Amino acid sequence: MLKSLCVYCGSSSGSRSEYLEAAKSVGELLAKNSITLVYGGGSVGLMGAVADATLKAGGHVVGVITEHLMEMEVGHLHLNKLHITKTMHERKTLMAELADGFVALPGGIGTLEELFEVYTWAQLGVHAKPCGILNTCGFYEPLLSMMQHLVDQHFLKEVHNRTLIAESEPEALLEKLQAYQPQFTKKWVN
Repeated sequence: MLKSLCVYCGSSSGSRSEYLEAAKSVGELLAKNSITLVYGGGSVGLMGAVADATLKAGGHVVGVITEHLMEMEVGHLHLNKLHITKTMHERKTLMAELADGFVALPGGIGTLEELFEVYTWAQLGVHAKPCGILNTCGFYEPLLSMMQHLVDQHFLKEVHNRTLIAESEPEALLEKLQAYQPQFTKKWVN
């Protein structure tokens, strides 16, 4: 059972109103299911939207942000808990430790980098937590095609490709994340 979920997403709202609405829906869904939101601690874009929606619906939100980003005045000051780290590496490590699973909403290269790091860790057996993407309006279709291309070219095993859960609706994604059974439990890294 998921008690906390790390959500990676854009610090902008993107080009479509559906991205913002999806972020709000995720926040409301987490609150409704008593799942703590763990996220990058920002107050802007989809990050701010998912946090605000979770809080508004009575949920619990934990942010993790670097000193540098706080100095840029993008930190959310109304969270249940805000951790401030010195480096991005510390930030990502703490977010991973605090979460029982990971989801990427639409976002940019930072979102992709964070997703692929924890997805790689799952493949290597560093953790046994579910990883998913919310494919709002087909945002991640090019990525899913690329993942299949990696399989076709023998750079990714199909079993590993299947462990990245993709759904277009928040409720369906949460249901699959909660039902996730780890495929790889051998610890390669401590």
